[in-house]
Amino acid sequence: MTTESARAGKPTIRRGTNMPRMGDFNESVLLDAIRRHSAGLSRVELAQATGLSGQTVSNITRRLLDQGVVRESGKQSTGNGKPRTLLEIVPSARYAVGVHLDPAVVTYVLVDLLGTVVAQHSERTPSGVGSDRIVADMAASVTALVAGSGAGTERVLGVGVAAPGPIDAAAGRVLAPPELPRWGSFPLRDRLSEATGYPVLLDKDVTAAVVAERWAGTATDSRNLLFFYLGTGSGMGLVVDDTVLRGVSGNAGEVGGLGAGCSIRTLVDEGIALGVLGAEFTIMDPADAPRGVERLAELAAAGEERAGDIISRLAVRIGRGVCAAATLLDVDTIVFGGPTWHIFADRMLPVIEPMVARSLFVKATHPTAVVSTTLGENVAAVGAASLVLDHALSARPTSLLLT
Repeated sequence: MTTESARAGKPTIRRGTNMPRMGDFNESVLLDAIRRHSAGLSRVELAQATGLSGQTVSNITRRLLDQGVVRESGKQSTGNGKPRTLLEIVPSARYAVGVHLDPAVVTYVLVDLLGTVVAQHSERTPSGVGSDRIVADMAASVTALVAGSGAGTERVLGVGVAAPGPIDAAAGRVLAPPELPRWGSFPLRDRLSEATGYPVLLDKDVTAAVVAERWAGTATDSRNLLFFYLGTGSGMGLVVDDTVLRGVSGNAGEVGGLGAGCSIRTLVDEGIALGVLGAEFTIMDPADAPRGVERLAELAAAGEERAGDIISRLAVRIGRGVCAAATLLDVDTIVFGGPTWHIFADRMLPVIEPMVARSLFVKATHPTAVVSTTLGENVAAVGAASLVLDHALSARPTSLLLT
């Protein structure tokens, strides 16, 4: 729905997607339940956990076994009676590709049904070329990644793309990202789908990162989560009551002035202005930025006080923003990650964690976990692939709607 139609009071109509689902609602409920229990679940336990009848569970699990998506993994003794047969996901039954379009680097991953990365590749984001050329390179890299992995194209569910905002999620377009000046308003989703032959989903990088944490990261059990993303820019991915918040246009999570103060460019510029970094670290292209950031981290580790102060001030800015957002949303988990976070994590997490702990609201109501992602610097790419898995496999009430 456009903003104009919303103002006019027209009814909301859900937008469709070209991404197929693997099964119906009940099948997705069972798949999700099995996936969340690494030790496996029996048919009786599945019926108890999902509220479905024993006959329904039996019929669906038979289909899943025939499809090779789940398998029998052993027996569980219950004390009395016949041991129960456990079911588990077959990770290699299906795969998903994730692409993270960052102004500095494009990262590709192939993940299995459990979100485990089985193949990956990164390359510098081309500068001075048009978006059509970059999409052609993306398509070639996706094809090569799948072919090199031996996964087989027939088992690939689709491609997810994580891109910097702003985006038009419904139309599958990027809308002139600030650090990608040649893109303009570009139909990335549809162009990449045409070039690869796979269905494609497009989402913001911070949103993809928070989906990765829910699917395969440290916050799989959290229903209220904040993910702070630090890459070329910064932003927050948000989950409230087990729902990923995307906003009207899919651009929730932009952090305004905080984001500008937490960008790599601002950090490096501050280092140059204070004489900590030389002029040779001036950022002429987004791909130049990581060099200056890594040098700042090296100087701080070597005891350069001014470099350490620059990083500490960044940590305080991030901590203030995160504390405000965590209080507003009442989350129980805060995760940090992104291509730049791992460079500073050891210095910044000890600054931010006490800030959260001292928050009067947090202290008075519930503990809040403050952690770094376990998915590494490629969390946005893993998140892009997780978008595909989440859409294809997770139980969604909208799948009950008539088409």
